[in-house]
Amino acid sequence: MSDIHTIPYKIYLEEHEMPKAWYNVRADMKNKPAPLLHPGTHQPMTAADLEPVFCKELVQQELDDVTPYIDIPQEIRDFYKMYRPSPLVRAYCLEEKLQTPAKIYYKFEGNNTSGSHKLNSAIAQAYYAKKQGLKGVTTETGAGQWGTALSMACAYLGLDCQVYMVKCSYEQKPFRREVMRTYGAQVTPSPSNTTEVGRKILAEHPGTSGSLGCAISEAVEAAANQEGYRYVLGSVLNQVLLHQSIIGLETKAALDKYNITPDVIIGCAGGGSNLGGLISPFVGEILRGEKQYRIIAVEPASCPSLTRGKYAYDFCDTGMVTPLAKMYTLGSNFIPSASHAGGLRYHGMSSTVSQLYHDGFLEAVSVEQTKVFEAATYFAKVEGILPAPESSHAIRVAMDEAIQCRETGEEKTIVFGLTGTGYFDMVAYQRFNDGEMTDRIPTDEELAASLAQLPKVD
Repeated sequence: MSDIHTIPYKIYLEEHEMPKAWYNVRADMKNKPAPLLHPGTHQPMTAADLEPVFCKELVQQELDDVTPYIDIPQEIRDFYKMYRPSPLVRAYCLEEKLQTPAKIYYKFEGNNTSGSHKLNSAIAQAYYAKKQGLKGVTTETGAGQWGTALSMACAYLGLDCQVYMVKCSYEQKPFRREVMRTYGAQVTPSPSNTTEVGRKILAEHPGTSGSLGCAISEAVEAAANQEGYRYVLGSVLNQVLLHQSIIGLETKAALDKYNITPDVIIGCAGGGSNLGGLISPFVGEILRGEKQYRIIAVEPASCPSLTRGKYAYDFCDTGMVTPLAKMYTLGSNFIPSASHAGGLRYHGMSSTVSQLYHDGFLEAVSVEQTKVFEAATYFAKVEGILPAPESSHAIRVAMDEAIQCRETGEEKTIVFGLTGTGYFDMVAYQRFNDGEMTDRIPTDEELAASLAQLPKVD
């Protein structure tokens, strides 16, 4: 084990140590993620099928499951230098307060204006749209972190940005909405009456708080109906996990710099972007038979796709206009309760993460939001960072693991992803502090009804 006095509070990589290529974990997977299927024919989607919706270069990245490393263009690397490499922080104060023999590290992705890890893929996707000569992009956002990141990237590159923000988050997080507008983005609460699919969802679910699935449907329709626009997505897709692998690559490089080997790696899980990015290089070592790690995906009990969902083909959106993906899903019609971790309110999970989970390379647990906010406030008091509700799911389980080490005397090294800050989530913190926060967990009957509507795929 490393000597505590030789390890700094924050481990920074030098600029020249920042990765020059993204890592594509699919290249090392024996069982590849199942292909996307055309929603009409149920045949595997080709590049020609996808290019009317996505940028050409991103389509190639989406379909490439054989190339292990894909070079990061110099223009993107130059942008990354504004906030990367991000620090890997030793949580000495948390360790002391918990009286645990465990060593706890977190990779902090909140040290940029957008406030989260989402900027890593936003700038990449905006870059490829600009390179293709497009006018702008459309997207969805849950908690608003992805929309904020994309609006920042588009402003930098001179692209129009249209964001469909899940209605409950639009109302709960007005300041994040205003950051997007400050960067020039057009922000619409979803579902809305501005699209055909939005009007249909409103007719079927009057007064709905919305979901990421709803917002995706609207953003895809908006892109398809405007010349010179393409749709971009902040999670779930293979291309996004590829871009987010820079998180894991930097984490591993920082750990290797001080000869630290983690025992447990923990990430919050919504669509899979943060989790997939953090764990990719470590999973790669497992797949190649080089090392073993325990990896834990943490999801909200209100939207438990991995722990209570079904591994099957499903639509990626509520309006059923997107390709079908094989993933752990609660059904595209499932609309979770209006929990405060808006970025985790998605009915399905990345096909890559789903395949890895199905093959036993990671575990999954679900936690109630009251327990999540207990951990979030404890962490804020001890470590001095107010974490995002999404990130706090990982904090909760990291603390639980550390407490277990205290009880057993094991000296494990725990690494988790702190995906962003919670300074625009104060409505959530207010409700927790006022004792008004509750836990809404779907019943077996509700999930069964939703899963019964999964598309029939031979």
